[in-house]
Amino acid sequence: MAKGVTPQSNDASKWYTDVITKAQLADYGPVKGTMVIRPYGYSIWESIKDEFDTQFKNTNHVNAYFPLFIPKSFLAKEAEHVEGFAKECAVVTHSKLKVDNNKLVVDPESKLEEEIIVRPTSETVIWSMYKKWINSYRDLPILINQWANVVRWEMRTRLFIRTSEFLWQEGHTAHATENEALEETHKMLEVYREVVEEVMAIPVLTGKKSESEKFAGAVETLCIEAMMGDKKALQAGTSHYLGQNFAKAFDVKFQTEENTEELVYATSWGVSTRLIGALIMVHGDDKGLRLPPKVATNQVVILPIAKKNMSMEPIKEYIQPLLDSLKKLGIRVHVDDREKMSPGFKFNEWEMKGVPVRVEVGSRDMENNQVFVARRDTGEKQSFELNEAGNKIADLLDEIQQNMFNQAVKFREENTFEVSDWDEFKSKIDQGGFVKCGWDGTDESEMKIKNETKATIRCIPFDENPKGLNCIFSGSPAKHEVIFAKAY
Repeated sequence: MAKGVTPQSNDASKWYTDVITKAQLADYGPVKGTMVIRPYGYSIWESIKDEFDTQFKNTNHVNAYFPLFIPKSFLAKEAEHVEGFAKECAVVTHSKLKVDNNKLVVDPESKLEEEIIVRPTSETVIWSMYKKWINSYRDLPILINQWANVVRWEMRTRLFIRTSEFLWQEGHTAHATENEALEETHKMLEVYREVVEEVMAIPVLTGKKSESEKFAGAVETLCIEAMMGDKKALQAGTSHYLGQNFAKAFDVKFQTEENTEELVYATSWGVSTRLIGALIMVHGDDKGLRLPPKVATNQVVILPIAKKNMSMEPIKEYIQPLLDSLKKLGIRVHVDDREKMSPGFKFNEWEMKGVPVRVEVGSRDMENNQVFVARRDTGEKQSFELNEAGNKIADLLDEIQQNMFNQAVKFREENTFEVSDWDEFKSKIDQGGFVKCGWDGTDESEMKIKNETKATIRCIPFDENPKGLNCIFSGSPAKHEVIFAKAY
C-alpha cells in the first residue's frame, strides 16, 4: 500500500480520490464541482483523445468547433431534449460587471434580452447551423466531430466521473436515409468499444438503453458499459440515433434525388474525461495507478541509481544504447535522473503514477552487463541482458497490455450473475456486480426495481435471449434479457 492512500477494501471512494491527488492527475477547482486537470492527468487524456481522433478520421469524420453559448430559444425548440438537461443548465443573464461603492456587482443594465445557456451538449446549436448548410442530397452526409468542454451543473460531483465542467468529444452527423443514420450509430459504438477495450484494456458490454435511460431527444441510445473495481457500472460511451427529431425542431430539410423534400436523419455520440475515472477504478490498486501501456504517458521509466557521492554520468552513458533502442521502437521512455530524490522515493512515485515498466540500473547491473526490470501490473521483477533489453521490454509491454485486459475480464466474469428469483436478485445487487435477468419491458417494473434496489438497467445486450425467461420483478414473460447494476 502506498503511503497516504486509503486501501480500496476500507473505503473505495476515499481510495479513488487519494489516487487522483497522490498521482497528480487532478485537483479541485475554486468553484464547487469544478476540476483542474493537472499535466499528468491531461497527458493521459491526450493519449485517449489521440486514439479516438485517429479512428474518427479513419471513418471519414472531420473536426469543427461550435459556440459555448446557446440561445435559450434553441433548447426550447426540442422539448424532450431540454427537459432532460433543464436541471443541469447554467444560465447567463447579464453581460457585464461594474464597481459600485468599491464592490464588484452585476450591472443591472446589462441584462440580456434572451438568456444564454452554457453548453450542456451541442445538438441544438449544431442543428441551427445544419439548417443553413443543408439544402440538397448532395450536401449529405455531414460527419462532424467536436472536441470541447461542457457545463452541467451537477449537485453531487466526483473527480473525472461527474463534474460541473468536463471535456469530451461529441459527434453530430446528418444523413439522407434512416438506414444510413442507423449504420452510423452502430459504427461509432464499435469505434468506442474497440478503443476502450484494445487501447484502455477495459472490457465493455454493448447494447441499447431502455426507454427511461436513453438520451433525451433520441429515438434509440446504444452504449458501452464497464464494471469498475468496486463492482459498480460506468457508462463509458453512448451513441444515439436521433431519427428526424432535431431536423423537425429546426426544420432541416433537403431535396432528394427524386426532387422531393424530406427531413434529415441524425446521430450523435460521445465519450468524455470520465474515461480517466474508469482507468483508475478498473486497473488501480492500493499502490496507486496501473496504466495500460497504450495510454501511459511514459511506458517505461529508467532510474539510474548511483552510490552515495558518486556521479550518475557513467550509468547514463551505460543506458544510452537502451534509451536509443526504446525510442527507435516507438516506446515512450523517461529517464529519471533527479539527484536530490532517493531511489525509494522514485520507486514509490512511479509506482503511484502507474508506469507499466520500471528499469533500474546501478553499478552491479553495469558489472553484469544487464538491467533490472519491474512490471507494474504484476510486480514481477527480472534482469535482461543490456543488448537484448530493448526488444524484450517491447514484448513485455505487449504482454502487460493483454494481461491487464484479461484481469479485468476475469473480474467482470466473477462478478456477473444470472438470476431468476427476486430475493436472489436483491442479494446479488447488494453484493455488487452485474445481474443478468428477464424484464417485462414495462416502465412500471423498471421503476419499482430502481426504487427498491437503486439498480438500473445498464443495457439490453445485442445478444440477448429472453426466450423462456420471466420478469425478475413481475413474474410476467420477459420481453428482454437485461443487465442490472448499481452505477455511477
